[in-house]
Amino acid sequence: MKRTLALGGVAAGLLASAAVASPAQAADQIPAINLAKTNFAAQQVAAFWFGEARANLIKATPYNVETKLPTKHVSTGGTSASSKAGVVGSSGDQKASTGTSKNVNLPRTVGKVFFIGADRKPHWCSATSVQSGYKNLVATAGHCVYDTASNKATLDKWVFIPGYYQGKTPWGIYVGKTAYTHYDYDVYEDGDRDYAFVTVYNGVQVTGVTYDKHGRDDHHGRKDSHGRDDKHGRDDHRGRGHDDRSYVKSLSVREFAALNKGKNLTGNGPWAKNTGVQTREISERQYDSRFDSYVSRDGKTLYFRKKVEDGPGHGGPGHGGPGHNGPASADAALLKAAPGGPNGPGPNGPGPNGPGPNGPKHSPSPKPSASPSPSPSPSPSPSASPSPSPSPKPTHTGKPKPKYKYYARTFWAKSVRSDHKPQGTLKISLKDVGRLGENVGGQGLAYNQKIGTNVFVFGYPSGSHPDGNYAFTGQTLKWAYGKTFKVSVPAVKGEELVGVKSSFTGEGSIGSSWLYRYSSAKRLGYLNGVTIGLGDVDGNDRIDTSVSPYFDGETLAVYQYAAKFASGKIV
Repeated sequence: MKRTLALGGVAAGLLASAAVASPAQAADQIPAINLAKTNFAAQQVAAFWFGEARANLIKATPYNVETKLPTKHVSTGGTSASSKAGVVGSSGDQKASTGTSKNVNLPRTVGKVFFIGADRKPHWCSATSVQSGYKNLVATAGHCVYDTASNKATLDKWVFIPGYYQGKTPWGIYVGKTAYTHYDYDVYEDGDRDYAFVTVYNGVQVTGVTYDKHGRDDHHGRKDSHGRDDKHGRDDHRGRGHDDRSYVKSLSVREFAALNKGKNLTGNGPWAKNTGVQTREISERQYDSRFDSYVSRDGKTLYFRKKVEDGPGHGGPGHGGPGHNGPASADAALLKAAPGGPNGPGPNGPGPNGPGPNGPKHSPSPKPSASPSPSPSPSPSPSASPSPSPSPKPTHTGKPKPKYKYYARTFWAKSVRSDHKPQGTLKISLKDVGRLGENVGGQGLAYNQKIGTNVFVFGYPSGSHPDGNYAFTGQTLKWAYGKTFKVSVPAVKGEELVGVKSSFTGEGSIGSSWLYRYSSAKRLGYLNGVTIGLGDVDGNDRIDTSVSPYFDGETLAVYQYAAKFASGKIV
């Protein structure tokens, strides 16, 4: 969206964009915001991610802000080039690719950016290194740098890790120094300008971890052995001993599936040690899908249905009903099986009906059995009876409509904190590993390219399709390939966006790099877009489109301005 659209429509907007350096993009109006202004601040950021055996990196989740967008394919109007097409050379200065090789070598420049989100939890997006004279520039989606959720200036503790994999940092951690974006995104959150270029300090790696004997390593400036609640709401005297401070936390469907690989999440387990489920029956009206299962928008609840067989005891998970190894259909019985009791959890429980502070005494999900068990099967609570299922209605063929029972299932895990750990203030020694571009190279930049151009998309897709199917884990780098086309997304003020056909799912896709004329041999090309959202254009509950701002002369101006600045070392 151009700022002139409200006055003059599309024509006025295109006229306003004719100059590469229009008043909106004069150098003094390109927003520059400090992420880590001093060397000491950058050291603290690096120590945060390296500390506690890199726990913050490992537990970080994809950033779920403005991810699934109501995308519309447009054939007229939309984006257009603001000036002549061009490229800025990559570190390998590519020529047009003419090879026919089917093998795609993944770029070393692509990785993840980690930060603390508006919810004060660690998250990540995809990103890539881009070429600049100081070899210190990273490109990603604007909302993976700027805090659009809480309207704070930028996201906290921002770092880039190329080639990241499960806590490993093969080329080091690069702490963000300064972020640059388009004026319209900074002021208006214009989706057409949802991109950012970030200068980063030299990379660092850990050389040693020590503890100061005179300090305390609780990260809150005090020990918890006196039973005081810390700022996260824990009270270490509430039903737990000091040597086994256990607590129960809720898990997303994705997190639970990762701990229970190969398990049917609509079944009855058995589940991995210290994990479990809480299941409750819901009405047909509350079930919002034509599929047998789907995941809630927040990723925390699995909804599923089971056919009700003719005969008693076959209507719930596992065997279709509460009469035989299925969860009790009455809410009272379900709550009774949940850790924490029917009145909800203590301060460490994940929700109003979730696990309590002392952890589960047994799994709330009934245990499956391949043959009849000598122990009695759970039965519904006598104080409540199952909700009557709708009577089957005859179809045109005279066959009765299948009867279902519907369920909502949440997931939990029990964790234990041990007091037997090194005492003292954590001190991390860092070493400089050089500039980003010297270690992994940098992609070039392509702008004002014609619609219909072929591009590769590289990123870390994760999460589920709208129908609940999980296609990607977000653990490994993936790629897609296709031609660009015009799309619009009014929900994010995106009137001049481009799309590419891609099955990339979930929040991890955000920030994925779109590379024009990518050379698999050199692993380099020209950045021609960054994913800012995903769409289900054909409406079949499957993600089929990735969306990016159109890179034009104004994008070039932001890039050129950001590339002027050096970063330096932090150690």
